[in-house]
Amino acid sequence: MSTRRPFRFAAQSYRAADAREWKDTVRRVEELGYSALHVCDHYIGAGPAMDPTGHRPVTLAPVPAMAVAAEVSSVLRIGCRMFCVGYHQPVVLAKEIATLAVLAEGRIEAGLGAGWLEAEYVAMGVPFDSGAHRVDLLAEVLELLDMWFAGKDVAVDGGQVRAAGFAPLPVPKLRPPLMVGGGSPRVLRLAGERADIVSINFDNRSGVIGPASIAGSGPEQTHRKLAWVRQGAGERFDDIELETAAYFVAIEGAAGTTEAELSAQTGLDAAGLRAFPHALVGSVDEICDQLERRREEYGFSYITVGDRVLDAFAPVVARLTGC
Repeated sequence: MSTRRPFRFAAQSYRAADAREWKDTVRRVEELGYSALHVCDHYIGAGPAMDPTGHRPVTLAPVPAMAVAAEVSSVLRIGCRMFCVGYHQPVVLAKEIATLAVLAEGRIEAGLGAGWLEAEYVAMGVPFDSGAHRVDLLAEVLELLDMWFAGKDVAVDGGQVRAAGFAPLPVPKLRPPLMVGGGSPRVLRLAGERADIVSINFDNRSGVIGPASIAGSGPEQTHRKLAWVRQGAGERFDDIELETAAYFVAIEGAAGTTEAELSAQTGLDAAGLRAFPHALVGSVDEICDQLERRREEYGFSYITVGDRVLDAFAPVVARLTGC
């Protein structure tokens, strides 16, 4: 990376039982110094459809949760990581994102993905099309959003975005940054071409978070993913902010998951966990060192952690915010 970006940290929330708990979460994320709060775009709860996938249940739908969060906090950036484009009619999604960007000017980040959780599609009765078709749809939604935010007339004809249809309303004064995430070559090339923020993630084409996700996300595979982003981005690569999530976190002296538990869960030994780009293990000092090394090696400056480690991870946020 020719330019070293300062760190930003996001907390990703999966669960809130009611309005009070959600608002308390928003306030807590702000108080602890995080830059952003991410929500998720998943809909069904625990049961035979979701249990085998390894994905956590998500309680709140993204758009209303984002709206409330943006009202509670005037500081946090509020994002969705990621809107699954296959779950939404494109024009409706574009208007919802644009409305959020108008109502919380300068504080909305819209994450978009091609979708991967086949069991959820099936359970909801949404067609789970081929990977190629899902990435085609992602590209079309990105084109629609670009035209919408520019105030250009658009139309959607048979899934294809075309000009000279209708005037988009509303048009935000400030274009919200778009995050695109994934782990496959075509998605990451598309992200490099079109996104403001690129999220380097697992390639979950199997529809399950499991051994294949781990095996496809080590240091060598992460460099390969970054090369795909560069192929799509060309000369604009240094303008892109690179984000990734630490899905496996064990902080020395903090309650929660232990390093031994993470080793059993991932199949990685101590050295492997410390080298794995989606894990952070050790003392606060060691984790800060890991993040600084990864920023140098991969360019990752935007780090997302789950709500389970919100408090335990706060000393890392305090140490590195602004660095």
